[in-house]
Amino acid sequence: MIRRMLAVLHARNLEFVRDRSSLGWNILLPVLLVFGLAFVFSGDEKPLYQVGVLSGGNPLKAETHPFLDTKYIGFFAAGSEEEAVWELEHHRMDMLLDLRQPARYWINEDSPQGYILEKLLLQSDPAGFARATVTGPRIRYVDWLLPGILGMNMMFSCLFGVGYVVVRYRKSGFLKRLRGTPLRALEFIIAQVLSRIMLIMVITSFVFFGTTTLLQTPMAGSYLDLFFVATLGAVSLIALGLVVAARVDSEELAGGILNMISWPMMLISGVWFSMEAAHPLMQKAAEALPLTQILDAARAIMLDGATLADVRAELVVLVGMSVVFLTLGAALFKWRLD
Repeated sequence: MIRRMLAVLHARNLEFVRDRSSLGWNILLPVLLVFGLAFVFSGDEKPLYQVGVLSGGNPLKAETHPFLDTKYIGFFAAGSEEEAVWELEHHRMDMLLDLRQPARYWINEDSPQGYILEKLLLQSDPAGFARATVTGPRIRYVDWLLPGILGMNMMFSCLFGVGYVVVRYRKSGFLKRLRGTPLRALEFIIAQVLSRIMLIMVITSFVFFGTTTLLQTPMAGSYLDLFFVATLGAVSLIALGLVVAARVDSEELAGGILNMISWPMMLISGVWFSMEAAHPLMQKAAEALPLTQILDAARAIMLDGATLADVRAELVVLVGMSVVFLTLGAALFKWRLD
């Protein structure tokens, strides 16, 4: 018995080592993740407060005003005054500072951070700024986090539920048998997409209504708009999984590639934290990921009451990604092992 077991053990080890693509991914993936995380979370210590500054295009330097030299406060150039005030109302910044004449500052009266920052500002310049206030209830972290968790779960279900399964079909010879039927590659892909969408949307809807009922999370927009965004997002993620599965023969390699795609999305697409204060390069990289577009649109609908017209930019990107991924998946698809 031991000899038979050792023979199978030896055969399996040789099979894994000889599969150079799978071996390479198992070595390369953790290395890339470590270096990627080091880059994402590197840099100076995260500021305790975020202050938007309206400076008229002038650089934010301590010479402009001594308050800009305060430690542990992150100062960044704000957009238009209207957009900046809206962000302050929604607690996306802690204070808005206008260095143009006449100099002013805004705080949210419902924000404890704004209270502290006002005391620090008045200490450095007691009479240099006019005071303005806004109000707006703070959004709980769980309210902001819920779309991210549901989106992450949907991402894993879409990528692995289709990409990994199709590779297994090919390796077991199931696709080879389908090749002998009148079924075309595009028809097979569309059937896979529709099947996975039906399952994912039923499960996600059930979890969504269960968690929102228990946690009493707000829903400022339309449920139908949110459902449409989630469906379109699922299509783009499933199509991405099909691109990976189009020509891969090894389940181990497919798992490595899918992990390589899903982990960056989980880290920089805004699942756990906002990317507003991240490096501009990381923000650009995040915008190229489908999960980022899904979460931005979903949070805008849930928390800000946005409509489909308000999130049309994200919808256009998701439609474009879906078309590209489905086209590539159908063009590259093969039925049998090489």
